[in-house]
Amino acid sequence: MTQFIDIAALDDIPPQGARVVKTPVGCIAVFRTADDQLFALDDRCPHKGGPLSEGIVHGTSVTCPLHAWVFDLNTGQAQGADDGQVRTYAVRSEAGRVLLDAAFLARRSAA
Repeated sequence: MTQFIDIAALDDIPPQGARVVKTPVGCIAVFRTADDQLFALDDRCPHKGGPLSEGIVHGTSVTCPLHAWVFDLNTGQAQGADDGQVRTYAVRSEAGRVLLDAAFLARRSAA
């Protein structure tokens, strides 16, 4: 059974915005779309290390604030001609709280 950890209130993340969660395995950006979908990705663009949490959320994509690489929030894959990908994490909302997959983080830290 997957274990999730409570990281924030849903209202702590503005629509079309993000918040950063600092973990032992690095920073994770948790995004909220205009229609309240949640996504979690590594907070570091593979191109030049830009903080994706400071990017622009549009639909189910985020644009890196440094060089405008666009990433699909579902897959972490760069869109268009850009070749890159960031790791995604399971995230969900329950009773107004944002929950992040704790088991995945534990497995990653053990590697």
